Amino acid sequence: MDLQTFFYGNCFDAYEYFGAHKSKGRGKRGFDFRVYAPRAVKVELCGDFSDWKPLPMERDEYGIHTAHVTQAKPGMTYKYLIHRDDGRQVYKCDPYGLQMERPPKTASIIPEDLKSYKYHDQQWMEERKGNHTNYGRPLNIYELHFGSWRRKEDGSWYHYDELGSLLIPYLKENGYTHIEILPLSEHPLYASWGYLTSCYFSVTSRYGTPKQFMQFVDECHQNGIGIIMDFVPVHFITDDFSLQTFDGHPLYEYESQDIAYSEWGSCNFNLYKDEVRSFLKSAANIWFDYYHVDGLRMDAISNLIYWQGNEERGTNDGALYLIRGINYGLKQMHEGIMLIAEDSSSFPKVTVPVEYDGLGFDYKWDMGWMNDTLEFFKVAPWDRKNHYNKLTFSMWYFYNEKYVLTLSHDEVVHGKATILQKMWGDYEEKFKQARTLYTYMYTHPGKKLNFMGNEIGQFREWDEKREQDWFLRDYPKHDMFYHFMQDLNKAYLANPALYETDYDDRCFRWLEIETVEECVYVYERMTVSWDNRVITALNMQNIYYEEIRIGVDEPLVLEEVINSDDSRYDGEGRVNGQIEAVAQEYKGHPYSFGIRLAPYGSCIFRVIR
Repeated sequence: MDLQTFFYGNCFDAYEYFGAHKSKGRGKRGFDFRVYAPRAVKVELCGDFSDWKPLPMERDEYGIHTAHVTQAKPGMTYKYLIHRDDGRQVYKCDPYGLQMERPPKTASIIPEDLKSYKYHDQQWMEERKGNHTNYGRPLNIYELHFGSWRRKEDGSWYHYDELGSLLIPYLKENGYTHIEILPLSEHPLYASWGYLTSCYFSVTSRYGTPKQFMQFVDECHQNGIGIIMDFVPVHFITDDFSLQTFDGHPLYEYESQDIAYSEWGSCNFNLYKDEVRSFLKSAANIWFDYYHVDGLRMDAISNLIYWQGNEERGTNDGALYLIRGINYGLKQMHEGIMLIAEDSSSFPKVTVPVEYDGLGFDYKWDMGWMNDTLEFFKVAPWDRKNHYNKLTFSMWYFYNEKYVLTLSHDEVVHGKATILQKMWGDYEEKFKQARTLYTYMYTHPGKKLNFMGNEIGQFREWDEKREQDWFLRDYPKHDMFYHFMQDLNKAYLANPALYETDYDDRCFRWLEIETVEECVYVYERMTVSWDNRVITALNMQNIYYEEIRIGVDEPLVLEEVINSDDSRYDGEGRVNGQIEAVAQEYKGHPYSFGIRLAPYGSCIFRVIR
């Protein structure tokens, strides 16, 4: 690490200098410790190596405190004792520590040499370089919380290297290309799901060691599964042992009380300080550098774009400068990675490269699509004609950004009801509509993200203290819904029209968008060469249509790929099979074909000639 680069805010590898590192030099034993605390009266080092008696640290002109400890070894715990100018003495964990004690303990741990881990994912990493952000490739993300996907029989957590043997086969057999993991940076409050971070450079010790996590990533890559990590660049916890008033004064946070705290009661990072910019750039980069992850999903970006997330307060120029700097720098260093924004604002050019005055993300969560869609499915069927445009509106703005369609953890917690519960009607009707909801999602342009448990039709809201209700698959309706989702995922992967041209407006067209009373929608997706074409029909009414006529300009032959009313999925079996368009004029088109649509039914066709 170059100190000048660090103090200019352009450093992406500060973790190589700060923290605990094995002493270099011939015959030199032990570890060197470095911490940045410019306004501390003095800093002392305490740890297992000194029986927790304070050891002096030498301060340089920049406010960096250094100590060499010959007796220090990997696995020993340590903290810094900060002497403040108000007379207080506070023990702090290492801001750049690479490993932490398992909460509720809060000491940093001297790590093993993490660079000594030998990856076996060279083929994956080489192929990733040519992906160019996956725009033309399928991206079907399974979002999960590591500690509550599955648990051991005694209720304890699986370690990183243990869960892979269960998770990887599940992902492969269900057609997921990537997983997105809720934040794994160390955090003291388990109920925060990792969004209230204490140490940005430490993989949480709840599930094992950093090398065990490396092994997990390595095994995923060897099995063709990508890893996206949740990253929280907006705010951090207020606990005394962490970053808040680290040297007795605001070091990582803003000085002004008006902007110092977030809406979650945490501290906002001061993004106008170069040292903080280097801290966050390095915290983002370590996931790619040490852990080989394939992407970052950055949380609460609207709270960076606007002061306190409030558009009326104006844009936060320091934050915009940081975002562009992180995204541009990471892209220069790691070819083929993905950077994803969770952003609920309408700020322009979020997914435009920095070179063209954008924020430099590859994708943005489509929060508008998610809200409109779920609100529509809550409406009683007889009133849906009055909300018909909720399902067409997304295509008016879709090509402004590179969107990911998400039904994430945020939609199934804290009184929000699960996806299945959100569907209008009784038990039977909820399953029918959920199948059509997902048909709509997986055939709509945009990459896909679905939270764990959604695929089994879970009724219980997500609780981080419990594993998913896997017993539901013992009930036929849930098991058939699971198999519907499995087949839908595979149909998505098998048809390039559903992913290859997501962001090309020439490759989507409405075939029927005027059947408001019937509440039916029909649209077509195609590749640029038209060698793969997919037509989708959706019925949002509780009415059986023996024939819905659709006009086309060619004598097409269609083969049904999936019908949500198939008896395999607990339907009545009112499927279509193969259909041929005939020379019958309809709505100005010389050819037309008719399809049957079950109540709340949906079907997907592939054009075979």
